[in-house]
Amino acid sequence: MVFSTVSAITLYFFLLFLIAFFSRKRQATAQDFILGGRGLNYYVTAMAAHASDMSAWLFMAYPAVIITSGIFNAWTAVGLIVCMYLNWHYVAPRIRKATEKHNSLTLSAYFESHFQDRKGIIRLLSALMAFFFFTIYISAGLMGLGLLFGDIFDISYLWGITIGIIIVVIYPLIGGYVTLAWTDFFQGLFLLFMIAIVPIHLLLKAEPGHAVFETLQLKSVLKGLFPDLSLSTIVGIFFIATGWGLGYFGQPHIVTKFMGIKKVEEMNKSKRVGIGWMIIVLFAATVIGLIGSAYFVEGKNPNLTFIDMVNSLYSPFFAAFILCAILAAAISVMGSQVLVLTSHVTEDFYKTLIHRNATSDQMIRVARMGILFSALIAYIIAYFQISSIYNLVFYAWAGLGCSFGPLVLLSLFSKRITRMGAIVGICFGGVVAAIWPLLNEAFLPYYPIPAMIPGFIGNVLVIYGVSFWGARPVRN
Repeated sequence: MVFSTVSAITLYFFLLFLIAFFSRKRQATAQDFILGGRGLNYYVTAMAAHASDMSAWLFMAYPAVIITSGIFNAWTAVGLIVCMYLNWHYVAPRIRKATEKHNSLTLSAYFESHFQDRKGIIRLLSALMAFFFFTIYISAGLMGLGLLFGDIFDISYLWGITIGIIIVVIYPLIGGYVTLAWTDFFQGLFLLFMIAIVPIHLLLKAEPGHAVFETLQLKSVLKGLFPDLSLSTIVGIFFIATGWGLGYFGQPHIVTKFMGIKKVEEMNKSKRVGIGWMIIVLFAATVIGLIGSAYFVEGKNPNLTFIDMVNSLYSPFFAAFILCAILAAAISVMGSQVLVLTSHVTEDFYKTLIHRNATSDQMIRVARMGILFSALIAYIIAYFQISSIYNLVFYAWAGLGCSFGPLVLLSLFSKRITRMGAIVGICFGGVVAAIWPLLNEAFLPYYPIPAMIPGFIGNVLVIYGVSFWGARPVRN
């Protein structure tokens, strides 16, 4: 059994290594390493954007919430799909053009140029917020890998996260943005196939009258989605959908994928490919959560339900190969996040504060050291397991979305925003998202409001308020 499992995982990573090796290109400049020279085609851009979004959360944390808290939480998927569509349609083409115009490789560099911040305050604040929330985000992915390796190989959690962090840093170290994009493309297709095949196989295999069919009855599903038409239900749907969905506008590891496409005219093709992929995988993950409630054993970690389902269906070799989809999801997201963190270390700290005249070779060396440093911080956080995977992802997602989302939108669609408005907005959004869980616990323990709602909406109002009250707006 162990030999079959190791063989399947070895085969998978051998395929990944081949893709990474043949897709790598010489990193002549920092732009090549961080943004691939803005030369990717539309289908790789689409898969890179979405594969770098759906982490192990898709297989573990999201179905676990459906299992433990009900189908009502599927409004999360609806909010994500709607807001990602809007992100592709309205933000993607504009951010691609704007960042090329300003020759910006990161969101923080774009903010600095757009708002003519010659003191570098916006860039530094953006980098600090990104660093704080991304390390938490990456640690959540590491926790998922630790649980996965522990369950498959019967090893300790510490060994699981150690193996996980080694795997994650290899691909960005080999070739940067282009390598990650092509491995994301492969892993996105692999993930799509694997997450769809498991629930289909389970439904075909289950006997009539099996508990699986009871959980999938149309009446019970609809009743779970719409318990009633009361105000509390409508507000709950709004909170769940927007509490996740609004975050898309401010996720640097996703927005930077828009910046790397070669032809802006092909963004609509990317949108169609990406949203189609997203609908399928989120629907499949929701069905896994519903079916999983029939397989879930009380007292066991619900995050491991998908793994248990796969192990009950397939031989050790094929089960391990399917579970590589979780590795694919985690590696894609964490690799992209590590690369974004690295871009902040090189562009926003090293080049801005330490060595303004750094050569491309120096920048690439610092970028690789940044990959190792950020991975180490995330490893330490994952080791202490301060919260669940779902809660850690939700916390980091809200933090990034509240810090950057409003400013991304307003910088692209408004001419009235000032430098000071941008500075105060980044601080306000990040701080509100960081402390809101404590306020929920203290004042709203029975009906908490997601941090994204006050953080995002409040940030928009703060940016506008400070901009109209303060100095002359940017006309850039």
